[in-house]
Order: sequence, then C-alpha cells, then structure tokens
Amino acid sequence: MQIGPYRLDSPVILAPMAGVTDRPFRILCKRLGAGLAVSEMLSSNPRVWHSRKSRQRMDHLGEPGLRSVQIAGSDPELMARAAQINVDNGAQIIDINMGCPAKKVNKKLAGSALMQDPPLVARILEAVVNAVDVPVTLKMRTGWAPEHRNAIELAKLAEQAGIQALAVHGRTRACMYKGNAEYQTIAQVKQAVSIPVIANGDITTPEKAQQVLTLTGADAIMVGRGAQGNPWLFGQINHYLKTGEQLAPPKKQDVVQVMLEHLENLYRFYGEHLGVRIARKHVGWYVNNHADAASFRREFNRLESASAQTAAINHF
Repeated sequence: MQIGPYRLDSPVILAPMAGVTDRPFRILCKRLGAGLAVSEMLSSNPRVWHSRKSRQRMDHLGEPGLRSVQIAGSDPELMARAAQINVDNGAQIIDINMGCPAKKVNKKLAGSALMQDPPLVARILEAVVNAVDVPVTLKMRTGWAPEHRNAIELAKLAEQAGIQALAVHGRTRACMYKGNAEYQTIAQVKQAVSIPVIANGDITTPEKAQQVLTLTGADAIMVGRGAQGNPWLFGQINHYLKTGEQLAPPKKQDVVQVMLEHLENLYRFYGEHLGVRIARKHVGWYVNNHADAASFRREFNRLESASAQTAAINHF
C-alpha cells in the first residue's frame, strides 16, 4: 500500500475516531501491527485550536511511524490553513473528513454533509492539496443516503484534485452505523479511479478482512470499531493475509500487560484526573466479552484513582 512517497508496512489501517484514536491508542495500535493510524478529527476553525482538547489532538510527540492528521470543516480557506498548521506541526499526511455522520459536525456542513455539495468538495480538495507539499487523503461514505450514493462521482473529483488515497466507509450518512456495511459501492469506486482505495466498515475478524479485500479489490482495509478493546486485531489480520492461518489469541498475561500499558499512557498523556475517566471506556471495551464484564464495569467506573484502576484490572 502506497500513499504518495510512503509505503506502508501493513495494509491494515486504524480509522480516525473522535475520542478514541488519541496518541496513546495510535501508538499501541501501531506497535501491534497497524500500518497507519489516523488521528482524531481536528476542526479547521482556528478559534478552537488553543483548547485543551485540540492541543492534545495535535500532539504527536514520540509517536513512531507516519503521522496522519485528519481535519474537518467546510470552508476551503480554513481547511487549507489547518492543513498547513498541522504540516508545520509534523503531519506527514493530511486526511480530509467527509465521512463523519455526527449531527454536531453535519450541521456545520462538514463531515459527510459535504457529500451533498460536490462543487464545494472540489474547492476544498483543491485548496488543501495546493496548500501543502505532503500527500492529502480523503475519507468518505458511499453517499448522503441510500437513494443518493455519489461516492463514484466524488472519487473522480478527488483524483482530479490530486488526492493520493481514498478511504470509503460502506454506509451512507443516513445509515449512521446501523445495519451491515455494503461493499459493492467500494468496488465500483476502486474500478473508477487509479489512486489507492481503502475499504472500511464492519471489519472485525481476519476472515472478514480478507473477504472485503477480495470483494472490493481495495488496496488496503481500515479498521475502526473492531479495534476498540482489541488492538491485537491488526497483527491477527496481517498474519492471516500473509499465511491464510489464524494467529493464536493473546495470552491472558499479554492482555493484562497491554491494558496496563495503555492505561499508564493515558494517565501520563491526560494527567491522572482525566486519564482515569478516559480509561473507563477503553477498559469497558477490553473486558466486554468476559462473563462478568457488566458487574466489573459498574465497579470499575466508580474508581477515582489510577492506582485503584490498575489494582482492579490485576484482580479481575
């Protein structure tokens, strides 16, 4: 998988997810086999760049591998400026968000709402591509609604504008995350353009990853919710794609070690007060498939210190 001058070590990419793909999680997923980990969405509105949340989203200190930063907005000039700021801050790839279905993003005509306005999309893509000298990628959905699938049209616009790779989620904005992802449109996008295409949506097992690559002809796959609580999925998919064989699941002690490493990095990155709160959702995902998960989560979510959380995990 090639994005501009960069060749990825793995065709399995961590999707950008607000509130999830922060620096600690990106570093963990890269270590466990992700070929690329895209940052959380960053607003192109300069008025919020100095907020704590935005500063943390722009923090890539010590992050190994390629640094891909996703920006969101609907003003071509602001998007171009946001791209420049992030490149100056160390971004090696700029990703444009045209896939987020959240209402608070769409009401500003950003995210997947942009798919309703191809002329505006073209202006944004051209402005961002012309503003920076690093590869620019685009993440989108198959359309605004099932009756308005226009991913092929927008993919062609993207290629003409100089976009270096496309990630396509197999749902429309109206579908949100409901139902099953469909891959036929992604296959049609792959046939319509010559730039790399990344397939996204409902990839939760190595077998599904291989199936989606076969169905779509995509150059790579992007894993989102499937990696929540399961960062080992990247290595498992890589192994399956190379050998056709299942990699043994991680041993219990390895799971505990990764969980504690993840939490320690959250405490260090956010500070203990906020880190403890952010840790709760990640730990909930990690233990979700255990028989006693519900009762453990209730107890864990009451804990107010890092030491209490780590002790609870070791005990569980």
